[in-house]
Amino acid sequence: MEIILYLSAAVAAIAFFILVLNVSKTLKSVDKTLDSLSRTVDRLEGQMQGVTSETTELLHKTNVLAEDIQQKTEQLNTVFYAVKDVGSSVQQLNQSVKNVTTNVASELEKNQHKISQAVQWGSVVKQMVDKFKERKEQSPVSMKNEALVNDAKERQVSH
Repeated sequence: MEIILYLSAAVAAIAFFILVLNVSKTLKSVDKTLDSLSRTVDRLEGQMQGVTSETTELLHKTNVLAEDIQQKTEQLNTVFYAVKDVGSSVQQLNQSVKNVTTNVASELEKNQHKISQAVQWGSVVKQMVDKFKERKEQSPVSMKNEALVNDAKERQVSH
């Protein structure tokens, strides 16, 4: 019975030794994994610092760009307001021209008879001026000749 007790103790010691070996291997594997993880975290930390600085720079550029866009938008707003004012002015001008045209057409219709009379009087005055010029252009000799011819005709008629 003593042998069984020694054998049991030997088996337990061997089992404990195998357990210690496996735990040792596992711990070495965990140590390697933790070293790899530590290096990865260090590299990741360096990359994160690079990304953080790039992100900060990008954010700064974005803010500058946003300010520039804001300024240009405000400048464009003044241009749009000016164009709107020009459009309103052109519309008012068109309305004024339309009103003047309507008034002129209305006055023409009202005064059409007077205009027609003025044109007729103008024509009569022109004819009178033309006759006056025609008589003025005739020389005194031709007037005497005409008077002699008229006298001769009258004498012939009276005979």
